[in-house]
Amino acid sequence: MRKERSPGFKLFMAAAIGLALIIPLSIVYLLVSDRQHQSRVAQDNITQGWGGAQVVTGPVLVVPYDQERQISEQQGDRTVTRTVTERRELYLSAEQQTINAGLEPETRSYSIYQTVTYLASLDGTSRFALPADFERLGVDREDLLFDEAELRFGASDARGLQSGAEVTANGTPVELKPGRGPNASGNSGFHGFFDWSESEPLELTWSYSVRGSRSIAIVPRGGESTIIVTSPWPHPSFGGDFIPDTKEVAEEGFTASWSVTNLALNEALVRLEDPGPPTIREAEDARFYSSADTNSGQSRAASIRLIEPVDVYNQVDRSVKYGFLFIGFTFLAFLMFDLIAGARVAAAEYLLTGVGLVLFFVLLLAFSEVIGFALAYVVASAAVIGLLTAYSAAVLSSWKRSGVIGALLVGLYALLYILLSLEAYSLIIGSLLLFVALAAVMYATRSIDWSSVAVREDKPKGEGEQTPQVTAS
Repeated sequence: MRKERSPGFKLFMAAAIGLALIIPLSIVYLLVSDRQHQSRVAQDNITQGWGGAQVVTGPVLVVPYDQERQISEQQGDRTVTRTVTERRELYLSAEQQTINAGLEPETRSYSIYQTVTYLASLDGTSRFALPADFERLGVDREDLLFDEAELRFGASDARGLQSGAEVTANGTPVELKPGRGPNASGNSGFHGFFDWSESEPLELTWSYSVRGSRSIAIVPRGGESTIIVTSPWPHPSFGGDFIPDTKEVAEEGFTASWSVTNLALNEALVRLEDPGPPTIREAEDARFYSSADTNSGQSRAASIRLIEPVDVYNQVDRSVKYGFLFIGFTFLAFLMFDLIAGARVAAAEYLLTGVGLVLFFVLLLAFSEVIGFALAYVVASAAVIGLLTAYSAAVLSSWKRSGVIGALLVGLYALLYILLSLEAYSLIIGSLLLFVALAAVMYATRSIDWSSVAVREDKPKGEGEQTPQVTAS
């Protein structure tokens, strides 16, 4: 005969071990983050020499001018004023422009990691004209050096620029040179000088190709910009400051178009300052482009990401966050068998079961990197369900009871997969599940005296029915 722990103590023990298992769950969470970082590093290695995420911008017409400015200097006891001539630049955006971009994607691999690269073929037309009221900026027409006009095109990662770029101004080819791109692309890209002495409306046609990876951001500049992007990649993600006016996404690829005016850009057609690059923020799996405020000197951009259909790290990361549900429901089942059916469950048995549940997420992460998330989920869940079902047969002294544990785990893993698939409704489904579980536990334990202590005769596990309990308050 020995004194049995009270139901309240058993509940406390199970809860304490469950809380302690938050530590290994947190370690798994950090492991997912570390593997995701390693994946990013591997992806950067894959794209090294090819081209990274690109920011491209259409042509900007730059006209230099000389401006005199007076400066005062203190020389001894007197102030000397002198006049200096400074070279400055006037930046003109197109009155109308059309940008067509065709993205040819390719998946490249390194070891177990892979990333999406692309070859972007861009072409378009632009029309420039000198506004009649540009002198309101304090620039005199006679100061403008039209014979030194310059066209600038932007590509943020110049490693991706390909040969064959062509630009014609009013039917005349423009000789192109590297560098000196617009500020929106970090001054990376290419440029060409031409003589615009007549300062008549300028019609441009241009085309060039650039290699990149994962995402591309197109900076519209002009009175009215029309952007059309097509690609055979079936999984685009649109972001930045402008969503497409129209888009068609199918298994064969996507087509998207934007129509952006300078009113939406909050930019004048002629400026004394060249807007800077759009803000770069990290998205879930790639660099994404957006800008918060053009008043701060930043450009606005329309962004397209070529995403993987299933991001294994995000899926595993989300599944780890549901780890407490697996531990809680499994421990709850063990506790009910202990309190109601008389099966004694020791602290070590709770702990080993919890470690097995945590191990599922490690297996899921390891296999997902190699065989994909869906198949890895089946393999990892089958292994853990088989392990814990067999172990609970010994713990609960019954294969019938262990079958209940196995069925519970099957239901939990199936439910988790559904929750991962229905991201928008995962919270409401999870909260309803917790409510139902709490109601069931409250009903099943409504007659238990949580402070009672029982005395029972020790018997080896598996020798039939337990000795009836004698309760002493």
